[in-house]
Amino acid sequence: METLSYEIVINTSKQKVWNVLWNENTYSEWTQFFSPGCVMKSDWKVGGKTYFLNAEGEGMVSTIDSLEEPDQIIFKHLGMIDKNGNEDTESMEVKQWSGCFEKYILIDFDGKTKLHVEVQTEKEWEDHINKGFTRGLEIIKNLAEKS
Repeated sequence: METLSYEIVINTSKQKVWNVLWNENTYSEWTQFFSPGCVMKSDWKVGGKTYFLNAEGEGMVSTIDSLEEPDQIIFKHLGMIDKNGNEDTESMEVKQWSGCFEKYILIDFDGKTKLHVEVQTEKEWEDHINKGFTRGLEIIKNLAEKS
């Protein structure tokens, strides 16, 4: 398992960055580089259910491990979900990476916001994740600074 880190400084408040990250209208904009049409559905409860889905409804089932708006959120990925809504948290393929984390930490940085992201992933997904976050963080910065 690899841990990848990304950072960007955004010239606005933590709350504005938070809103761009998790608002359903802007979420699909910054995540388009992972897969066009991405959505996130969450009950916003620690220990609850969060789904990261592509346009076909396939994706990951996760939970929120820690939530302190607008300072941090940590997702723990539990398994996959297919386009029929079936969750797989038990297959050998899923168990190889189940439990990996995705962390978003927002830090006050001289009146600006430093957004720090850490993602645990398997080596084979590294290029895809790098592309998604490198491009996605620029979109977050642009959206947050103009809102």
